[in-house]
Amino acid sequence: MITGRRGWCLFLALVAALAALAACRRPAPEPTPEPAPEAARPAPADKGVVLAVGTSLTAGYGLPDPDLAYPGLLEKRVEEAGLPYRVVNAGVSGETSAGALRRMDWLLRQKIDVLLLETGANDALRGQDPDSTRANIDAILTRAAAQSPPPRLVVLGMKAPPNFGGVYGSRFDAIYPEMARKHGAVLVPFVLEGVAGIARLNQADGIHPTEEGQRMMADLVWAAIRPLLDRGR
Repeated sequence: MITGRRGWCLFLALVAALAALAACRRPAPEPTPEPAPEAARPAPADKGVVLAVGTSLTAGYGLPDPDLAYPGLLEKRVEEAGLPYRVVNAGVSGETSAGALRRMDWLLRQKIDVLLLETGANDALRGQDPDSTRANIDAILTRAAAQSPPPRLVVLGMKAPPNFGGVYGSRFDAIYPEMARKHGAVLVPFVLEGVAGIARLNQADGIHPTEEGQRMMADLVWAAIRPLLDRGR
């Protein structure tokens, strides 16, 4: 089991090294997949929409059923609590913040009550300029807030791998609290808190959470959104 700050740093360094190796073998073009089919379906009239926009962490990469990813687990908790919402999983594996931004106009065709935004991890793995990531997240939240009525916003934070140095890490890590403050969003400081770097909570690739790891992610996100949902629509 990998624990502690040193273990987390070693884990992130390994992830970044693997990403760099893949990039050397062949270019990594920006994915342009179709939006998640579920997001296109209108919600029942009596239910609001919690939209989870994200990467493979949200999509549930490597799990036997996408409903085992944290959005699906949130859906079950919403149902158990008798709350009038459904949770839509709009995660896309491999997506950067630029890709998420390109999808927003399509995703926002339906009324959104709560937006969960998990993006930027792939930006960091590519060593993308944090200013670009910040601008993309800023634009996503701005577009969401332009809806009438605007959704309640939740920013799911990420951490940069250490191999780009402390300056890069500080700039990248600061994006999430900064954007949450600017847009009045609820902040989950690190959505992989207690999961990253712990072998039993990650799949064989050491990157993507197992079912248990996803349950821990769901715990963090649920604690953040439950008060929003209890306020009603």
